[in-house]
Amino acid sequence: MKPSRLVLLTAVALLTPLAPVTSAVAAPRTAADTRPQLALPDPGFESGGTGWTFDPGTGVGEGNVHSGSRFLYLDAGAGKTARQVLVAPRDGSYDFSAWVASAGTGGTYTIRRNGETVGTVELPQRPTYARYTISRVALKAGDRLEIAFGSGTAWVNADDLMISPAAPADPQVSSSDPEIVEMFDWARRKANSWVQLPGTVGPVNADEYHTSGTGTATYGPTYWAGYANRSAYYSRDMTHQLDGAAILGLGTENRTMLTSYAASATAEHKYFPVWSLNFDAETYLSIDYKNPDDFVREVPAVFELVEKAAQAYLWTGDRRYVDDPVLWNFYRHATEQFIDLHDSAVPNGRVKVAEGTGQGIFSGAASYNEQDGDGLAEAGDGIASEYQAYLAMAVLARGKGDTALARKYDRRAADLKTYFNDTWSGTGSGAGMVRAYTTSGTPVTGWGKENSVFMPMKQIIDPGLRNDAYLDYIQAQELGPDGSPNIESTTYLPDMFFRNDRPDTAWWWMRKIYGERNTQHVNSSQGPDGDYPEVSFTLVSQTVEGLMGITPNAAAHQVTTESRLPSGMKWLRVADVPVGKDTITVRHDGATRTTLTNNARHDSYSWEARFRGSHKWITVDGVRQRARTKKVDGVTYTYATPTVRAGATAVVQVGD
Repeated sequence: MKPSRLVLLTAVALLTPLAPVTSAVAAPRTAADTRPQLALPDPGFESGGTGWTFDPGTGVGEGNVHSGSRFLYLDAGAGKTARQVLVAPRDGSYDFSAWVASAGTGGTYTIRRNGETVGTVELPQRPTYARYTISRVALKAGDRLEIAFGSGTAWVNADDLMISPAAPADPQVSSSDPEIVEMFDWARRKANSWVQLPGTVGPVNADEYHTSGTGTATYGPTYWAGYANRSAYYSRDMTHQLDGAAILGLGTENRTMLTSYAASATAEHKYFPVWSLNFDAETYLSIDYKNPDDFVREVPAVFELVEKAAQAYLWTGDRRYVDDPVLWNFYRHATEQFIDLHDSAVPNGRVKVAEGTGQGIFSGAASYNEQDGDGLAEAGDGIASEYQAYLAMAVLARGKGDTALARKYDRRAADLKTYFNDTWSGTGSGAGMVRAYTTSGTPVTGWGKENSVFMPMKQIIDPGLRNDAYLDYIQAQELGPDGSPNIESTTYLPDMFFRNDRPDTAWWWMRKIYGERNTQHVNSSQGPDGDYPEVSFTLVSQTVEGLMGITPNAAAHQVTTESRLPSGMKWLRVADVPVGKDTITVRHDGATRTTLTNNARHDSYSWEARFRGSHKWITVDGVRQRARTKKVDGVTYTYATPTVRAGATAVVQVGD
């Protein structure tokens, strides 16, 4: 234990016989599913360790908590154990996570099933809390599950245990480069460990000032997106994590969270969605919401929610994204009334640009860069996200069958992009490019972090020398003393470079982010950088969408691929990527050969296999075809469009 900070509770009084746990009742997934759910009776030890058996030298103390007011301790010296046995009320597969601190080595975190060890974490010496997970533990109804902590050479503290349902999808990566295999395996396991088990009863309104929250609620199908000491998910984080979640099959969670934001974007809120919601997916997190006129809101989030709803639709083909009136009304309000209500400070001619108040995040900020937000009316990340929201509306309108509406939004996107490049962003590049306007209409240049990064990431800058120079400028700034101070901002950089045809630089940033996963986060209560959820979710999506260039359209049974392998990576294969109700497996051999397997049982897929450059020939399953080319976002591709039947494999290759 850590005696200078602990007030011990009597461990003897906490001894309990091994017995089935009393389980919370899950929120039913279907009308008939009312079975009890696997649950921990006291995951944060706030009730003194209900259900735990403590050896001498172990117990519950107060002081060195991760959250709340109590935690589990084991004194130094081998042989001490604290353990709990649960009985599984139903079949399922689960991840088991715990926040643990240890002043020395030799401690263990172990999961046993019916007396057999199924996973053990050998705890490193790390006296500050970090999160450890044992993944994909399959249980049958009646199985006896044991969660145990073992002592080591120094004290071990544990807190805030969590059970997550194992991800519905389990994509696997193999490659000539072992680093990407290790990285993806870590990322998919870590990302899924943040998923809430529906029916779990947990705190609401927990934050750094109210560590135990203000009450409890039954959690819905959601996942952590934001700080680990807050009982909520955040719009900015969630939108960036959505693609990785989709690749793990978390479609229910994505839709639940998007719908909760859509429902909050009321006329009373002037069509701003709230900034954060508790894991019940209903109540607003109190630290960020005071009343309808006083809550955190930032312009880019409004548009990113629309953009990511379209992305979720493309991954899943779920018609609720285009048929649900709550979602559809949000899309229309966000791209119509919201802009009309927030466009008054800076004249924009025949286009409209949504604005912030320039008075801070509780009044409506123009940018995600909160340090730079005061005084800004329009910012690069806001206008760039608005552009992508228009494109997303075109996708959603086509999914709904409204081609006239889709064409309208295509025109609005094109007009906004033309205005941005001709007028809004000026004629300079690098440090001379305009990336914001103040409430008085003064243009702002120089380095703006998010409001700089989002402009090329959302591809509102026309491709060419100006965009290339701005990418160079961003890279130089990020590597300099004014680079992003927190890991969550850094996670945007691989996306930005992949979308601008710089795979080597994108891969460099992925490696840097992964390499710093054990570095302490700038927020001391957050744990290491790798325990910020955005890190793992984005590494999943940056592998599949970035390196593999997989772009789905599940509703149309279409998929596009493009090899973005960096220099030195000879081949990369990702298996069992979910697209709609099916999965695909894709392998790139360098930049000239791609293999796709359609793992569906019944449906064919139309596959557009793209290869950078203009090549003399292209083959499909060894048969030469006429080489066709197209230009997309300034890049020339040679491509073929074979149909891949259910259960079949196709190979497309180019050459000169």
